[in-house]
Amino acid sequence: MPPKMLSADERERLLDAARKVMKHAYAPYSHFHVGAAILTNDGEVFVGCNVENASYGMTNCAERTAIFSAIAKNGRLDIRAVAVVNDHDVACSPCGACRQVIYEFGPEAAIIFQSANGWQESSIRELLPEGFRLGE
Repeated sequence: MPPKMLSADERERLLDAARKVMKHAYAPYSHFHVGAAILTNDGEVFVGCNVENASYGMTNCAERTAIFSAIAKNGRLDIRAVAVVNDHDVACSPCGACRQVIYEFGPEAAIIFQSANGWQESSIRELLPEGFRLGE
């Protein structure tokens, strides 16, 4: 089933939330600030920013920060949409690890991000074909 399209208001609400939280990013190494906002099927919005670490592998992306915050608050999550923004105004889709985590909690989620050709809205299934979930 394709993702339910977002209204213009929902899309702008998510992008605004992502832009606001992006300002809290901790990126002293890359100087590349990213913000993400997720919309649940219940209408809640959760936000996250990237948090870097001197041990680069310990860095956490904005998308996963938002998802993990939602899980910490509610103990569950059903993602409807994810919006991702960055402070360099360049193409920035979710990385592979984030795509897998998004798929885990929202296999029908819509993803809004800046592509090489401007803003794009894709389904997570388009970005991660054959995504992995236990029990599917």
